[in-house]
Amino acid sequence: MKHMFDEGLERREANYVPLTPIDFIVRAAEVYGDRPAVVHGEIRRSWRETYERALRLASALRQAGIERGDTVAALLPNIPAMVEAHFGVPMAGAVLNTLNTRLDVSSLLFMLRHGGAKALIVDTEYGEFAHRAALEFPGLRVISVADAMPADPAQFIRATDYEAFLQSGDPAFAWTQPADEWDAIALNYTSGTTGDPKGVVYHHRGAHLNALSNILEWDMPKHAVYLWTLPMFHCNGWCFPWTVAARAGVNVCLRKFDARTVFELIRREGVTHYCGAPIVQSALANAPAEWREGIAHRVSTMVAGAAPAPAVIAKMKEIGFDLTHVYGLTETYGPAAVCAKQQAWDALDDSARAELNARQGVRYHLQAAVTVLDPDTLAPVPDDGETIGEIMFRGNICMKGYLKNERATEATFGGGWFHTGDLGVRMPDGYIRIRDRSKDIIISGGENISSIEVEDTLYRHPAVSVAAVVAMADPKWGEVPCAFVELKEGAQVTEAEIIAHCRLFLAGYKLPKAVRFGELPKTSTGKIQKFELRARIKREESDSQ
Repeated sequence: MKHMFDEGLERREANYVPLTPIDFIVRAAEVYGDRPAVVHGEIRRSWRETYERALRLASALRQAGIERGDTVAALLPNIPAMVEAHFGVPMAGAVLNTLNTRLDVSSLLFMLRHGGAKALIVDTEYGEFAHRAALEFPGLRVISVADAMPADPAQFIRATDYEAFLQSGDPAFAWTQPADEWDAIALNYTSGTTGDPKGVVYHHRGAHLNALSNILEWDMPKHAVYLWTLPMFHCNGWCFPWTVAARAGVNVCLRKFDARTVFELIRREGVTHYCGAPIVQSALANAPAEWREGIAHRVSTMVAGAAPAPAVIAKMKEIGFDLTHVYGLTETYGPAAVCAKQQAWDALDDSARAELNARQGVRYHLQAAVTVLDPDTLAPVPDDGETIGEIMFRGNICMKGYLKNERATEATFGGGWFHTGDLGVRMPDGYIRIRDRSKDIIISGGENISSIEVEDTLYRHPAVSVAAVVAMADPKWGEVPCAFVELKEGAQVTEAEIIAHCRLFLAGYKLPKAVRFGELPKTSTGKIQKFELRARIKREESDSQ
């Protein structure tokens, strides 16, 4: 039986339109068409021009046989074509699969096969992969983007030049809204460090809502100037291609991260916002002071990671960058929680304020919930900052699920929550803080040691640039912490000095029992690859036997 507020009050074409972030570029072109949208070297394009190019891309894809629900893969750096793909591909009704430019060819081929890609937009820098893909998938439509170098005909067989492909498209193409906001808009693959990567499917609704949440959490103004230090292939750039369009801002493209170049672009283009992993922030915070000369305006930055070191947060404030700490996973469209700043924190000293800002915080505006629960009972843990549980999300900013993997999807959504696999605590003020990944907790003599707590202590040492802590086998305690440390340029410190520093802040059983110096292995997004560090330790143990 219908309620009176339902009778005759159905959804209609006039009062219900599926949510989609594609509409952001439509409005940007309609209202702010002459304003700058994309900056890349000598390239300067307006929102009207960018919208037209996206329409051409959508039209050309449809003419090439791409249909609703087909996958279009893109292996591109942070260049204009990648911005255009975030609109043109879904405008064609297709699903955008942005590929990690740092992966090996075999991993990329797996993703093409698993995702069923019908077309591949690929930068000419990745000719080896383009050649292998064309040979392995004869029906694949290859579109080459010559951003930095011309295509090698021997590698780009059966390939169409991107600019020529766009010219074949209709600038007045009549794109259609998704039939349902639950329709897939993007496919992103997890790192796959413990087996084949999983395909994470995003829907139009989630992408729309997370793009808007980015604006709300950052108080992002109209016409912000956004620098692409974060790879657009990573969780679709945390949904920021759509966020920037919603604000009719400027996409300042950066093909490859370089600290000095970043400061030059901030100064020259008036960059107001950028995002980056802790290692990106550390590189900028520790750069020579002269590189920052001439930058007098406020720069807002987002950092994501298990726990950016309080020392890094304090350093960013010192150089005049306003840092917002966010938290999320590929499965939550990138960040879906934020360490929302409180006015009362302004009265604290820098160290105390940085410690508070290092927490993972509270839910994004348009996410329903983030909390810490007992993974077995799903009961909330007390707000004592001590009881460890698993961090879990619920809401529209959670993926549809894992492609072709119903078992993993059901497991990760068990009990009506998305299970992150991150272990954390709830603080007395309700904010959450990660203690570790479940696989990263070190159990020494029956005591749980958070590798993150030890890493935070290492970062307090003035010589330390990057640090990671993993378990090392011990005949007495079972396992103990082993620290891997990358020093700042020109710095020198001994193992004994590092351990003595840790002793000032940590209980004895938490101290690293060994310190390894050297460059740490990292992903393309700056995350430290702890599985590689564990493998190093196992090789050392094997060699010593």
